[in-house]
Amino acid sequence: MSYATVQNLIDRYGEHLLVMLTDHADPPSGVIDGATVARALNGADDLINGFLGAYQLPLTAVPELVTKLAEVIAIYDLHVTSPEEKIQKDYDNALKRLAEISKGTIQLKDAAGIEPAAPQGSGVQITDRERAFTPESMTGFI
Repeated sequence: MSYATVQNLIDRYGEHLLVMLTDHADPPSGVIDGATVARALNGADDLINGFLGAYQLPLTAVPELVTKLAEVIAIYDLHVTSPEEKIQKDYDNALKRLAEISKGTIQLKDAAGIEPAAPQGSGVQITDRERAFTPESMTGFI
């Protein structure tokens, strides 16, 4: 299941922009290339999943924030040349949001209420017993 759809991109950016970004036929066909959009959406999903490692994937219900982030990332990826400033700014902000989600600053809740797992600490470990094998106890074996 993809976090965003072609229809989400059309609703947000308009069909004209998607045609401009995906129609590479010679002569242009004037329609959206579904395969190109699907690759961009899959790439956005993969990037987002990399940041959502603390969550149980796939998400059972996709939060609206994740859909918006997928739209922004996909439209950025569809640009063959440098995107306009607004697209670049939105993409940079999306990566910041994903980093905040990854760190737990922003938490996602889906319909089942799944929250990220508590971070595993890598602090000091203490044992309650002395070492069984010491140079003194191993006299004659070493």
